[in-house]
Amino acid sequence: MNQGVGQSAEVAAEKVRRLGGKTLADRISQRLWRLGGTKLRERACRCTSLEDFGDPPIARPLSILTDSLEREADLHPAGRFLMRMHLLEILETRLRLSRSWQSQTDTLEISPISRPVFITGMPRSGSTFLHELLSQDPDNRSPRAWEIMFPIPAPAAGESDCDSRVRKAAACFWWFRRLAPQADAVHPLRAFTPHEGVAIHSYTLLSEEFISTCRIPTYERFLRSEGLGAAYSWQKRFLQHLQSRCPTRQWILKSPDHLCALEALFSVFPDAVIIHTHRNPLAVLKSSIQLTRVLHGLFSRADDEDQLQNQQAKTLAERMECSIRFRDHHPELAGRFLDVNYTDLVSRPIETVERIYRHLDRPLTGRVMQKMRPLILSRARYRHPPEPAMARPGFDALAKTGWFQSYCRRFGIPSHQPEAG
Repeated sequence: MNQGVGQSAEVAAEKVRRLGGKTLADRISQRLWRLGGTKLRERACRCTSLEDFGDPPIARPLSILTDSLEREADLHPAGRFLMRMHLLEILETRLRLSRSWQSQTDTLEISPISRPVFITGMPRSGSTFLHELLSQDPDNRSPRAWEIMFPIPAPAAGESDCDSRVRKAAACFWWFRRLAPQADAVHPLRAFTPHEGVAIHSYTLLSEEFISTCRIPTYERFLRSEGLGAAYSWQKRFLQHLQSRCPTRQWILKSPDHLCALEALFSVFPDAVIIHTHRNPLAVLKSSIQLTRVLHGLFSRADDEDQLQNQQAKTLAERMECSIRFRDHHPELAGRFLDVNYTDLVSRPIETVERIYRHLDRPLTGRVMQKMRPLILSRARYRHPPEPAMARPGFDALAKTGWFQSYCRRFGIPSHQPEAG
């Protein structure tokens, strides 16, 4: 009896000790780095001596985002600090861009974005590899990570190699790799890496980026109900800004999140071309969970594994449903879509690129193919190391959905277990 009481007391003491340590660290970090929309806006305005954030309005999405982060994300102290710094950087850059654009409204308006190419598909379906491949062509233009992070002034032709902003971006990614060493294995980022459109959307505070890095269901519901029309309008202006001092070339853009925002995308870019990458959803689920686990770990405490798997399965099923439904409802846009199978892309990349160029009615020269070959030879970095065995809930939840079967049948993907490698 006394031994049992003693053991219970030890267990209780251990729980109190762990809880107390966690609470103390959280209280200190919350006091130092509180995430409040109004306070963050005020701080950004003081730091820049500017007040006009321009359109679209950011007060409401920022407030919902920060409230969701505070209440739901379970941020650890380091993650809270990093998120606060990230949001302040977004707000300060937004203020500077708004001031810059006010003086060049007419110039930006007449700068066309003609027939942009959007690469999209489920996460981990080869879209990053394809984006980098197409970006080797000098006649294509992809937003680089450094110029999305530090877009002012707009980059000029021939300046990027020696731009101090490139060094700043490289330093940021160096620190990111120190803080999240696993991230480089699942999604390597460098200053010159072609970056995703979701990072441009982040300046509107209407972005899937925040959902991919933290578990914030209230903000996610808000984003789904709000839509991304304003974010795509902002993206168009941002691209016009980036090309304002460079010769206009064909934009090659990429994000898995376009799948659930095709209505908004075509409303802003009516002549867009969509390259839709496809992969076995079960393989996607394994890789997507791995990436999400790494990103969430940078900001918050570990999620329950079953919950993470089921949430990722639900997200993939929704994306499949969104893309199929849009394409069924818009047969007039069928010619704007080109489907690319992951297996074909990684095993026959040159043939895949040739098919894309034929679809775009553009010649693929030997010089461009030579530029692509080094990346093709190094594509082994996209083959991730074997992942640990996973529990079944996420797989079962995805495999049982009607959309999983419909998607696999429609795009000729075997619905068995994931491919190796």
